[in-house]
Amino acid sequence: MSAARLLQAARDKGIKIAAAESCTGGLIMAALTDIAGSSDVVDRGFVTYSNAAKYEMLGVRQATVDQHGAVSEQVAAEMAQGALARSDAGLAMAVTGIAGPGGSEFKPEGRVCFGLASAEGTQTETVEFGAIGRAEVRRATVAHALAMMLRAVS
Repeated sequence: MSAARLLQAARDKGIKIAAAESCTGGLIMAALTDIAGSSDVVDRGFVTYSNAAKYEMLGVRQATVDQHGAVSEQVAAEMAQGALARSDAGLAMAVTGIAGPGGSEFKPEGRVCFGLASAEGTQTETVEFGAIGRAEVRRATVAHALAMMLRAVS
């Protein structure tokens, strides 16, 4: 999946993009802004690694984290909705997950929850990348997020 293809598709539709990133720490926005001319599509990114940052910057509710955990589709949805509401973007992607090493029997290493918000609503999904190593989980997360956004704007 090419970030350049996503940028062109968003440009063609007149859509700006925002991202709220936890486990990727800004890598989605880095992939997009590595491409010259991306400033007409990329609005802003939020790196919300801590729960406090999720609450303060995106408006994620502490009750949602308490009930479902930070790595959950519910939190990914609220992150995406918060990024959409706090930006000039028409499409906001959010990711929260366990890149590793570590995890638990309930939240294993390699689990990433994705949220995608637009004026049409919010969709979520969870991908189990497995214990493939921290760098590979983060790389796979970026690729999956870019592909989800491309499908949304195509």
